[in-house]
Amino acid sequence: MGRGRFVEDIRLPGEVHAVFVRSPHAHADILAIDVEAAKAVPGVLAVYTGADLARAGIGNLPCIASLTGKGGKAQINPPRPVLAIDRVRHVGEPVAAVIAENIAAAREAAEAVAVDWGALPAVVEVRQAVSEGAPLVWPQAPGNVSLDWEIGDRAAADAAFSRAAHVTRLELVNNRIVASPIETRCALGEYDAGRERMTLHTGTQGGHKLRAKLAHDIFDVPEQSIRVITPDVGGGFGMKIYLYPEQVLVLHAARHLRRPVRWSSERAESFISDIQARDQVTQAELALDREGIFLAVRARTLANLGAHMSMYGAYIPTQAGHLIMPSVYRWPALHAEVKCVFTNTVPVDAYRGAGKPETNYIVERLIDEAARELGIDAAELRRRNLVPASAMPFKTATKMVIDSGDFAANLDRALELADRPGFAARRRAAADRGVLRGFGVAAYMEDTVQRSEETATVRVDPQGGVLVLVGTQSNGQGHETTYAQIVADRFGLDIVDIRVVQGDTDNVRHGQGTGGSRSLHAGGGALKLAVDKIEDKGRRIAAHLLEAAVADVSVSEGGFSIPGTDRRVSFKEVASAAFMAPKLPRDMEPGFEEFATYLPMAQSFPNGVHICELEVDPETGKIALERYSVVDDFGRILNPLIVAGQVHGGVAQGLGQAVHEGCVYDPETGQILTGSLMDYGLPRADDMPAFDLVFNEVPCTTNPLGVKGCGEAGAIVAPSAAMNALIDALAPLGVRHVDMPATPSRVWQAIETAREKKGKS
Repeated sequence: MGRGRFVEDIRLPGEVHAVFVRSPHAHADILAIDVEAAKAVPGVLAVYTGADLARAGIGNLPCIASLTGKGGKAQINPPRPVLAIDRVRHVGEPVAAVIAENIAAAREAAEAVAVDWGALPAVVEVRQAVSEGAPLVWPQAPGNVSLDWEIGDRAAADAAFSRAAHVTRLELVNNRIVASPIETRCALGEYDAGRERMTLHTGTQGGHKLRAKLAHDIFDVPEQSIRVITPDVGGGFGMKIYLYPEQVLVLHAARHLRRPVRWSSERAESFISDIQARDQVTQAELALDREGIFLAVRARTLANLGAHMSMYGAYIPTQAGHLIMPSVYRWPALHAEVKCVFTNTVPVDAYRGAGKPETNYIVERLIDEAARELGIDAAELRRRNLVPASAMPFKTATKMVIDSGDFAANLDRALELADRPGFAARRRAAADRGVLRGFGVAAYMEDTVQRSEETATVRVDPQGGVLVLVGTQSNGQGHETTYAQIVADRFGLDIVDIRVVQGDTDNVRHGQGTGGSRSLHAGGGALKLAVDKIEDKGRRIAAHLLEAAVADVSVSEGGFSIPGTDRRVSFKEVASAAFMAPKLPRDMEPGFEEFATYLPMAQSFPNGVHICELEVDPETGKIALERYSVVDDFGRILNPLIVAGQVHGGVAQGLGQAVHEGCVYDPETGQILTGSLMDYGLPRADDMPAFDLVFNEVPCTTNPLGVKGCGEAGAIVAPSAAMNALIDALAPLGVRHVDMPATPSRVWQAIETAREKKGKS
């Protein structure tokens, strides 16, 4: 609506501009850097190289999740300097930064930086990276493997496969994607010399974590020496969680030059510097008995890390995804292996779903293929293997304990919503038009919120206005509305009297930020505890004003009252009294503010069933997404409109991965071939079908609000639903599998190959 305030809307007196010199090579030695010509450009204030930052004591970018692999072998985390010093390892890696009075001068000077490159062989694809003789991205990572990891019971899985009546096998590619938020990354650094304090204005998913890393890993200063301010954020999807080189550099330059320093990414720059996602190849197997009951699942995955270990790095394709791999099904045995592999590409980390879309794709594609091979309806095969509601709480094959859910009800309601009985007629009508129609079912379960605390402060002013300060960070999810609702609903207040503040490490005491669909579970839990304290104090004040016992006072609409009487004080009257000592009980301090910390002791488990229906033109391979039906269990829903928006957005991103999006690198040079929105296929509005959405509210039993995270669900399951629908459409032609993204050319080629095979047979 034009009312937001983003980093680009913040203007500081005397600000100057940063432009980065980035590597044109995927792999090369930096033999020399000559910055003299750049420094001579009028308006240039400084040029920094990696060597300059090292001399200034600037630390390396951190990896905060380090795992242990097979045989107790530790994950390999090579150092990642803010600016490359001796060698670059992907196209776009920054090697120098220019600071100038205006952006034009900075760009001119960046072009004048002369780098003497020693080009080296590059490797960009994971199977190639682990092949014998492949170029090494890091000498300390033999075979380009950072971590060789496994989960589950290998012996039990092998035994189950040995006695299986049927085994289904697939090779699955989870394509690399680019987050592409509307707002590109921005950073504005300033320095207060008098207080020796740096302030970073930047779009993040949590400023407190960023501040901690800047203080301890980068600048070696106390945390109070750094302030991080995050205004409105135009989308994050995981990509804005991380600490990036540009954020470090603007702070260093601001401290050095005593001037505010701004950097704003251009869209083409984003494609070679923003953290990317997915990029896995999996050999997957499913073992079943004669009745179609699952015996075991096995998966062997090569996961692309890119050139550097990012903040979460190897955690995403391993624990983050595989702990929830059992999904909504009973698995007597499970075993999965993941090799995390370095390549000469942009680093890979969490993106909406963070490992869970990849493992959901493994399981759901295997189930659909097994159903086809066995001649069993795909929905029926799922139904036979669902965890029943009566089994809750249920411990999965990966030892996670699911507290609640009715998975069979989700499936039945989704099939009804999608009009499964009417599909045959719709398929015949499509055939009469010369197109193929497919029906794809996919179920999912996600785990949200690890054991990470969250905080909330509720501050009531003497006029009854309420200020809520939370440690999570909205990136467009509507936290401001939902948090205000929690307060308004409790006290019967007008929501316009409640203001939510986030994104400032000076004002918000502490926070873990937003990611992994944790905000309402953790942040809402903290806010509920703070509101409980406000209510308790308010009842005590009201009891004193009404000359009644505290136990006799209840919260009523907009105030406090004694049930069964007309004795009542408004919330505003209580707020006013809270600041006047004579109107308070003798043992109570004036003021009306409470702080709470909430530590989730268990995850929530959102779950559901999505059904996609699509048509394929066999002469062109073009896909038309026709229907999309959703039944989701997010526990107790506080704001259906916001939740629906989250589902719609997640589904759109999941369908984008399935049908449109694919980040492609040249296998010889490592150059990105999809480096702009002219080449990278983001879905448009007219690519999307209408969404039919209903909720199956089964309250979570492990958090005070009864909620389950909703932000990632659509992105987790939509690729599986869409690709199952596509193969259902193409199966009559003999097509068994198509890799994502299912572009027209890829689909057409699969059809032609199947036709050729039929012709030869």
